[in-house]
Amino acid sequence: MIPKHSFLFGCLMVLMTSNLWSQANLLNARVPQEVGQLNEQQLEANDESPLAYGYVDDRDVLWSKTIWEIIDLDERINFPYYYPTDTLNLGPDRRSLFDVLKRDLRRGKIKEVYKSAYFQEKLTYQEILESLVSIDTLDAGYEQLNAGEAVDPQYISRRNITAAEIRQYRVKGTWYFNKRLGELKYRLLGICPVAPDVNFLDAPEEEQDLVELFWIWFPDARTTLNQNKVFNARNSSQPITFDVMLNSRRFNSIIYKEENVYEDREIKDYIFEDALRQLLESERIKSVIRDFEQDMWNN
Repeated sequence: MIPKHSFLFGCLMVLMTSNLWSQANLLNARVPQEVGQLNEQQLEANDESPLAYGYVDDRDVLWSKTIWEIIDLDERINFPYYYPTDTLNLGPDRRSLFDVLKRDLRRGKIKEVYKSAYFQEKLTYQEILESLVSIDTLDAGYEQLNAGEAVDPQYISRRNITAAEIRQYRVKGTWYFNKRLGELKYRLLGICPVAPDVNFLDAPEEEQDLVELFWIWFPDARTTLNQNKVFNARNSSQPITFDVMLNSRRFNSIIYKEENVYEDREIKDYIFEDALRQLLESERIKSVIRDFEQDMWNN
């Protein structure tokens, strides 16, 4: 008879060695350049297409509520979306969520980008770049201009919003009760990085106003997000994709707005300068959503 602890240890070893996604071929590489190279069988098994959403007929949606949430990157549980901010020595596989989005916007893999969460006014990549860059001329540069001289490049200040400046992500999604399945489900619709205004990056933090950079229609970005892994602190051989992280709601968030008759006003618009009451209102909205499914079976 096989001892129970030996059986469990064997199962654990199989699970740990069956899926070395983040550092493939690490244990067999002769030189560092071979780390990450997949063989033919691994390439065939490595299906990077995201799990497709099931079709939901409008007649099956008994109830729904659309909400907007803030994912604060200062919270430890949300760190996987923020780090790494410096990728110089980490290689091509470790990227923050903002770097992934910005890179694939440049490559044209993400095309559905909009100015607001209502997805009406589309943005071009050039317009997005302009909102991320600030170019200013220093006093010495103005002196050269006034003297009729060409401005020396060292007197031109250029600031860019990078992954390190991202403070929040805002997400828009819909909770709905599927009467055919008899359960409450969530569908993420849009995601937006939030950072200080690029023109005031050098101002004290309390004087910086956070602005929404752009809104991405989430279904259009799923393929890209599913090809990029999030570092798993508990087991580095089993990373999780950004697509799975976001769809499974592996983050902590605060509701700052729900759809309502008052032109979808935010919580802060009817609860003024009271952070505690605003937080309690966010929790109240969460309770309404959470309790709907329970009430379906209790009535």
